[in-house]
Amino acid sequence: MASHLIDPDAREGALAAAQRLKMARSAHAYVRGNTAQFYDWLRHLKRGHLPEGPPIWICGDCHVGNLGPLAHSDGRVEIQIRDLDQTVIGNPIHDLVRLGLSLASAARGSDLPGVTTARILEQMIEGYAAAMKPGQTGGEGDDIPEPMRGAVKTARRRSWQNLAKERIGNTKPTIPLGKRFWPLAANERSEIMRLFEKEHVRQLTTTLRSRKDDAPVEMLDAAYWKKGCSSLGKLRYCVLLGVGDKEVELCLMDLKEAVQAAAPVDESAAMPEDQAQRVVEGARHLSPYLGERMRAIQLFGRSIFIRELLPQDLKIELQTLTRAQAMNLARFLANVVGKAHARQLDADTQSKWAQELGRAQTGDLKAPSWLWSSVVDLLAIHEKAYLEHCRHFVLGESH
Repeated sequence: MASHLIDPDAREGALAAAQRLKMARSAHAYVRGNTAQFYDWLRHLKRGHLPEGPPIWICGDCHVGNLGPLAHSDGRVEIQIRDLDQTVIGNPIHDLVRLGLSLASAARGSDLPGVTTARILEQMIEGYAAAMKPGQTGGEGDDIPEPMRGAVKTARRRSWQNLAKERIGNTKPTIPLGKRFWPLAANERSEIMRLFEKEHVRQLTTTLRSRKDDAPVEMLDAAYWKKGCSSLGKLRYCVLLGVGDKEVELCLMDLKEAVQAAAPVDESAAMPEDQAQRVVEGARHLSPYLGERMRAIQLFGRSIFIRELLPQDLKIELQTLTRAQAMNLARFLANVVGKAHARQLDADTQSKWAQELGRAQTGDLKAPSWLWSSVVDLLAIHEKAYLEHCRHFVLGESH
C-alpha cells in the first residue's frame, strides 16, 4: 500500500484539513460548505421576521450545488434536488432564503453589480410562485437555462464509462486508491461485503432498470470516499458491484452516514426517528427520481443511507455568470424548488402560500423585504466569516 494513502485511524485529521482547504477556495465555496452558519443566523432571528409557510418536507440545504440533473430508473432526466442530508419537515421559506444566499454569492463571485442581485431575488420569487399554479408540478420542459441546458444534454448521453471515469477515475472493475479513495480496514470491508448479501440491500441493485430480481450481486471493490465539505467525522463509502451472471453489469453504490439535521423542525412534524430513514423519506417527497433508489440501513451501529449512482446524475459547477444567465438561473432553480414543495400541498394551500409570498415588497422591488434583508445580512455575515476562515487557514499553513 502506498505511503500517501490514509489509514482509517488518521482519517478525521485528513478530512479536517481537506475541508478547510476546500472552503478557503472562494466565498461561494464557503457559503456552500457552511450550512451550520446559516442556521445559527436563523436561530437568532426574531419570531415573525420570516413568513411561516405550511410545514412540508424541505431540502434544508438548498444551495445551487445541490440542484442538478437526476435520472429516473426508466432513463428520464430532470433537474431536481440532489442532496437531502438536511431534509426535515419545516418552513419552506428556509429553502428560499438559503437558495437566495447561494445565488447572490454566485453573482458576487461573477463580479455582477448589486442591482443584479436585487433582480435575481425578484426572479426567484416569480419562479417559485409560478410553481404553485395548478398543473405546474410536473417536469421542467425545455425552459432549462444556460449553463444547465448543456449539462442536461450531456447527462442524457452519459454511459457507465463516463460515470466511472468521473467518480472513480477508472473504468476497470476496481476503485483506485489515492487522494479521493482511501483503504478500508479489514472489518470495514467484511461488514460491507456482508451488507450486500442481505436480501433487502441486494434488491436495491436489481430492481432498477432491466436487471433481473434474482440476479447475483458480487462486491468487486470498496473504499472510503473523501467527498464534500460536510463529511468530517462521518462514514462515507464507495462500493463497486457486479450484477448478473453471464453478462455482468457494473454498479456504483454510495453509502453515507446520516446525522441529526441542523435545519429546524416544525413542532407538529412526525418524522422518522432514524436519521437515514429521515433522509430517504425526504427524498421521496422532494426528489422522486432519487428517492426511488435509496434505502436506509445500519452499519457499525450507525444510520446509513445507500443509493446507486447513475451516469446521468451530475453536479452543476457554475462558472462566471452573465447578468441574463444569473437571472434566468434564479427563476428556474426557484421553480424547481417550488415544484418540489408544491407537490406536497393541495391546490388551495398552494394558492394561499403564493399570495403570502408576494407581500412586503421593498419599494419598486418585486422581491419581498424579508428576502432582500435576509440575503443582505447573510452575505455580510458569510463574507466576514470567510475572510476569518482564510486567515486561520494561512496561519495553520505557516506552522
